[in-house]
Amino acid sequence: MSAIFDLALTVSAEHIDQLGHVNNVVYVQWMQDVASKHVNALGLGLKQYQQLNHAMVAVEHHVQYRKAAFEGDELILRTWLDALDSLYLSRQYVFYRPKDQTILFVAKTKWACIEMSSGRPKRMSPTFTQAYQPLSKDINPIDFTMCYAVHASP
Repeated sequence: MSAIFDLALTVSAEHIDQLGHVNNVVYVQWMQDVASKHVNALGLGLKQYQQLNHAMVAVEHHVQYRKAAFEGDELILRTWLDALDSLYLSRQYVFYRPKDQTILFVAKTKWACIEMSSGRPKRMSPTFTQAYQPLSKDINPIDFTMCYAVHASP
């Protein structure tokens, strides 16, 4: 499994707001979608979270909207992990439109590990720290000439 996770998506009418482009709230939903699919690909879906009685929850987002996306645009939603300690991990995102080689959106989320039954902070188990490995500093995640397994959005 590559440390970089790509999700292919085509913008549909439901993503468009009154100004005729993708609504800012949709980008945040896409962040959640691609992160969830990446976590599942790493083998840590909801079932594993429940078995371990802990999960990762978003505690902070930093987003930058660079260019608008429009209905019919084909996009690559890319995510990777860039930092990890016993309680937190950091995930980055870049949303890219291949047809004009444009980065539309960049973001970073800080995730905290919690005990599901209490909602309180909890140190990550070895299962989490082994699966959640930060991207090597030798890899440029914004280089879209590099091909990674692209997962199609349903």
